[in-house]
Amino acid sequence: MITQEDLQELLAFNAEGAQVLSLYLDADTSQQTSETVKLHVRSMLKDINGLDADASAIERYLDFSHDWGIPGLALFSCADRDFFRAYPSAISFRNRLRIGRRPHLKPFSHLLDYYAYYGVIVVDRVGARFFEYHMGELQKVAGTMGDDVRKLKLGGGSARGGGAISATGQRGGQGGRHEEEVALRTMRDAAEAAQKFFANRPTRRLFVGGTAANVPQFRENLSRQLQSRIAGTFAVDMNAGEREIHHLALGLLEQANAEREGKLVQSLITTAAKGGNAVVGLNPTLRSIGEGRVQTLVISDDYRTPGYFDENSKYLTVRENDTSPFGESQLVAVDDVIEEAVSNTFEQGGTVEVIRDNPDLEKAGQIGALLRY
Repeated sequence: MITQEDLQELLAFNAEGAQVLSLYLDADTSQQTSETVKLHVRSMLKDINGLDADASAIERYLDFSHDWGIPGLALFSCADRDFFRAYPSAISFRNRLRIGRRPHLKPFSHLLDYYAYYGVIVVDRVGARFFEYHMGELQKVAGTMGDDVRKLKLGGGSARGGGAISATGQRGGQGGRHEEEVALRTMRDAAEAAQKFFANRPTRRLFVGGTAANVPQFRENLSRQLQSRIAGTFAVDMNAGEREIHHLALGLLEQANAEREGKLVQSLITTAAKGGNAVVGLNPTLRSIGEGRVQTLVISDDYRTPGYFDENSKYLTVRENDTSPFGESQLVAVDDVIEEAVSNTFEQGGTVEVIRDNPDLEKAGQIGALLRY
């Protein structure tokens, strides 16, 4: 499973002037065969020059080492420095290949931000099931069951209610009231169990599944802490399989992230327009990174542009005849100055948000930053 430590190792890797090949793959064999994936990879690799050893290392890994039951894969190779890393992922990537002086980390960081620590609760009137996920992988599962309600539904304990059976087969009177009381108690018990399960976990978002009647009742019994983490609800049967439950939750996770990204972009643009601690556009953002002011770098996915950097000061620019205000060393040309901006932001302790399909960010120049000061 991909971790923050993996990201830090890739950030720290120094190719010492050599080229690094970064390859992200959709390796989901439920949609295509492994041979189709390998054929596509060979097609991607055939156009690169001077990196034959890296291409061979990748092909060997796919032929002999990759677990094709895992749908995503990120590969990084620098044969000149005897460096090769493979990161299988439970979430598939979009196919892309990059060559540069650093590992290409935008999809890597996007995965870590998008799919980190989310949970699912499935609830009905007889109990609840709890699932903890990280990077698309199930980490832990637990559940609780209200035995009294289960017995009532199966017909046990009917004498205690004393209610008559109606023409529709529903028990009325005290029996119906007792079943409702027990169901409500089960909801409270399930909420307490959820609190215990998620209390000390780094869960960022929760999704609650069940019926339109059960989910609101359950939410009312949750602590404010857990209520604040709920990012969506969905309809599902209590006995649904884990794979179906996770698939439904992933759809809600995508919606929640899209809404969060939209709010982030609007906050960025509005703050910059008001003269607050934010900038939009390439030159102001690169300048802010050089000054160490960036808290959150916001960039459009697949945004690339050539530029220049100062190896000593980390100054970045797109102007060919520019000079660094922090030193007199000659600027070095790079194919993608955005990748340098991502790496510099991480090294300065900032965060990076990779945004997909947001027209407002595209109009603002595809890049911007929320600043520390």
